[in-house]
Amino acid sequence: MSIRARLLLIALLAALVPALLVLVRSVEDREAIIAADTQRLSTLAQDKSDELYERIRGTTQLQFGLARARDLDTDDRVGCSAFLSEVRESHPQYTGILTIRPDGRLFCDSLRSGRELDLNDRDYFRRAVAEKGAVVLEPAFGRLTGRAVMQVAHPVRAASGELRFVLLASLDLEKIATFAGPVVPGARLLIVDDKGLVLAATPRGSAGFKPGQSIAGTPLWQFAEPRDGAAEAEVAMQGGELMRWARADSSAISGTRIHVLAGAPRDAIIAKAQRRHANDIVALSSVALALFLAVWLLAELAIRRPISRITAMARQLAKGDLAARIEPPLPRGELGALMASMNQTAQSLQNQHADISRLNSRLLQSQRMEAIGQLTGGVAHDFNNLLTVVLGNADLLSELCKDDPARHQLADMIGAAAQRGAALTQQLLAFARKQPLDPKVVDVNQLVAALDPMLRRTIGEHIEIEMVRGAGLWPAMVDAVQLENALLNLCLNARDAMPTGGKLTLETANAALDQRYADQHPDVSPGQYVMLAVSDSGSGISPEHLARVFEPFFTTKEKGRGTGLGLAMVYGFVKQSAGHVGIYSEIGHGTTVKLYLPRAIGAPAINSEPQPCEPAPRGGTETVLVVEDDDPVRQLACHELRALGYRVLDASSGPMALRHLEGAEPVDLLFTDIVMPGGMSGRQLADAAQALRPGMRVLYTSGYTENAIVHHGRLDAGVMLLPKPYRRAELARAVRVALGG
Repeated sequence: MSIRARLLLIALLAALVPALLVLVRSVEDREAIIAADTQRLSTLAQDKSDELYERIRGTTQLQFGLARARDLDTDDRVGCSAFLSEVRESHPQYTGILTIRPDGRLFCDSLRSGRELDLNDRDYFRRAVAEKGAVVLEPAFGRLTGRAVMQVAHPVRAASGELRFVLLASLDLEKIATFAGPVVPGARLLIVDDKGLVLAATPRGSAGFKPGQSIAGTPLWQFAEPRDGAAEAEVAMQGGELMRWARADSSAISGTRIHVLAGAPRDAIIAKAQRRHANDIVALSSVALALFLAVWLLAELAIRRPISRITAMARQLAKGDLAARIEPPLPRGELGALMASMNQTAQSLQNQHADISRLNSRLLQSQRMEAIGQLTGGVAHDFNNLLTVVLGNADLLSELCKDDPARHQLADMIGAAAQRGAALTQQLLAFARKQPLDPKVVDVNQLVAALDPMLRRTIGEHIEIEMVRGAGLWPAMVDAVQLENALLNLCLNARDAMPTGGKLTLETANAALDQRYADQHPDVSPGQYVMLAVSDSGSGISPEHLARVFEPFFTTKEKGRGTGLGLAMVYGFVKQSAGHVGIYSEIGHGTTVKLYLPRAIGAPAINSEPQPCEPAPRGGTETVLVVEDDDPVRQLACHELRALGYRVLDASSGPMALRHLEGAEPVDLLFTDIVMPGGMSGRQLADAAQALRPGMRVLYTSGYTENAIVHHGRLDAGVMLLPKPYRRAELARAVRVALGG
């Protein structure tokens, strides 16, 4: 029988026997009201128990996902806290989320408190350390918030079984204890731990119940403590007041070490019954005739149709359609609340699915970047050594064949090809964020203006170039040379998008990216930036290609017209500079790429105008110690330096170079590779050399610097580096600068 049919049957019976109903009501009303309100109290307690169970289950699922996030398994405390803060903003049911190191010290927390806490004394931590993957539950008052919480501790272990950290989520028990409106007149809800300590009370402080108060030894505790005792009871409270109490079925929260109780004053319940009895006598006789029609309309409009809408949405969710929603308007009352709750649940599931997808995407991107970085570093070191030899010998061959035009042209072609190989390697390093940057305070307006003549020659007369330079532009903290390369790459891409002509616009402006923007772009930190935009009026980029333009080796150009590394290099350089890249495009209307560079505060901008190339110095007569493990590279460097007039000593390793320095012969400059075998890097050699000979000048060279002289992508202060591959003129200038001119 349908719900509507049942309601109509009840209405018919009620219309036929109103007098009997009134009589029965008068006899049974008091106890019925008491029983009904007691049931409501029981339902309230059970609902809150079930809600706590679901919250705990949801927490374990969230922790399972978070345990695999690289942002937590890190030494970056600030970044870890920021990540947890973002997670907590999406899950307000937690007072906090934090990680605890195996030694019991707080590492990072969603409150970004920065506090140093020792949690070794917490039972949940000790149990979590002892458990092998199981989640540990413990009710407590949080040290950071002072609020009653259910601590859910998840031990995160490595594949070997070693404990990496304990992930702790603090469920807000006060929020769980809150209920909307009076379920029963004077209703109260208590959450009590297994020692009788009140964790949460709603309404707060009602009937003398306050968080932190103990009810151990009281008649109420005697009712609450046995988990297999009566589920409802009448308890005499302090002062003689009688209250009806209901206890939640303990099966759902048996392992939580807490009790959920709901109660109300007996007098309030009886008063309600008495008032209702008096009203029934007056009302039942007047509404008997209208009851049948009212129930018919109620069944159709307020029950059957809403239930049909709920059923339809439930079927959609069952099919995996997380976008399913019950469209407004929603009815009032429980069914409307149920519809709203189902919509909220679907939204929460959709948000969690999106969060997990974003986390997976960021994890995959991080792993891919790490793999590319490792591959690029190894390739760059060996490849740049080879290119150094090729370029050096190409220069020698070009010089020897000055009188033979054909052979001279071949030598120049070899040098040009080697230079292209060097540029490709540099692009790979830029994308992988492994290039050594030398950021300085730069006037971006000045830099753009200085590049204007070269851009006009390079882009061609068929394209109009417009410069829109912002007034009062802040200085930027950036590597000027790499910024020039990035800007040139963007302009060349814009040119290729306008083969028949068009307009290229370069615009600068101050930009402040707020928290709302950062929330929409997880890789952005809020703050002040200098914006440099490159816009074209070309063909535009399709949406499916726009999502991939920053991937390495992805290009829409025809074969042979691009490597697919230009935009990837720009992206890697800007991200390594702590900036942000945004791209916007519309088919048929053009593309805009915006570079957000970090603002430099407190220092004047340097002159960003390109300096004219100086002629190669002729050399000198000082003594240079060349340290290089690659024989052809070392032989080439020694040959070039001797040709410049220098006295040259050479060594193939750090220990061999130290033997030279421990002798009496003078050495004016240490010219050393950074990455060398034998357990001693170029940086370690330089430190040892300067300890032996204080004030010794050092010039580094490398095809890939690793972390010896570069930290966080930036050259250490006071370090002079000649990147490989290098040519004779570059070597000559670098040596003269290192020797003091």
